[in-house]
Amino acid sequence: MATVTGAEHPREAPGPILGIETSCDETAAALLAPDGTVLAEALFSQHEEHLPYAGVVPEIAARAHLARLPAMVARVLEGQPAPAAVAATVGPGLIGGLVVGAGYAKGFALARGIPFLAINHLEAHALSPRLPMLGAPPDFPYLTLLVSGGHCLLAETGGPGDHALLGTTLDDAPGEAFDKVAKMLGLGWPGGPAIEALAKEGDAARFGLPRPMLGKRGCDFSFSGLKTAVAVIASGYPDGALPRRDAADLAAGFQASAAASLADRAGRAMAAFIERHGHAATLVVSGGVAANGAIRAALAAVCARHGFALAAPPIRLCTDNAVMVAWAAIERLRAGLAADGMDAAPRPRWPLGEAA
Repeated sequence: MATVTGAEHPREAPGPILGIETSCDETAAALLAPDGTVLAEALFSQHEEHLPYAGVVPEIAARAHLARLPAMVARVLEGQPAPAAVAATVGPGLIGGLVVGAGYAKGFALARGIPFLAINHLEAHALSPRLPMLGAPPDFPYLTLLVSGGHCLLAETGGPGDHALLGTTLDDAPGEAFDKVAKMLGLGWPGGPAIEALAKEGDAARFGLPRPMLGKRGCDFSFSGLKTAVAVIASGYPDGALPRRDAADLAAGFQASAAASLADRAGRAMAAFIERHGHAATLVVSGGVAANGAIRAALAAVCARHGFALAAPPIRLCTDNAVMVAWAAIERLRAGLAADGMDAAPRPRWPLGEAA
């Protein structure tokens, strides 16, 4: 993989790019200039619709996307130059939402005679720290750590469409584990923010929770055993919410173990990267779980030990958003990758690095 910076790309997008994101429970649209400047953006979180069910209900999510997306796009485009291309997340994600976003984007492109780009949601996360507004972009190749409610992976990213998978979760994604542990502790949904807030009051060492995969070969992850350890301890209490002190200690222990496991796996990937390339580079971390302060601190520490820089987008760009979708389209166009045909189908599963 050759080292490439944004300034070395010989091509530019033909004009503003409209991005659309509907892969889960955020409805989002954004318009970016060819240089990556955000001209306008809008995002609607469906949190309140799914709150009674303590999780995302796919049918509700799809209906909400269908109801809100046209007006959001109109609001984003108001007073702005006409898009030269439209990009939409076509996978991975909830199929109903993907059908809504991809279908709308294709119709938009056909009506205006402009190109359509089918974006991999995981690649959009992986490329998001290269947004110009975040400062100097990390050079390719770099390591990508994607941690979210549905995904957990480590990859070496050499450019748009060029991702070598190094490891993935063998069971639960970290965000899923946070949600399930929060439910055990009697906290709200989504679990990540609730656990992080409560953990500040707790003693992470009290319960001696396991640290999954610590020291194991390779770069795979596992969170099921940690989740089960919390469940076994929680089952020893009467039904109902745990005493706050005990819940805080469990939350702190769980968060510390998850952070240590992620840092250990990332450290192994860094060591392997240095062995392959002869130098350190950048660890890019993105996805909703990357908003967790303890996890960021653990990753910063392991980066410092290996001489890596840590690149993480601001919290609002860690979660699902359309800015990263439009930016991924710009990166693909700059790299000379062709626009997609109208037969690009939504894909509930789309591994990072696999062609559309």
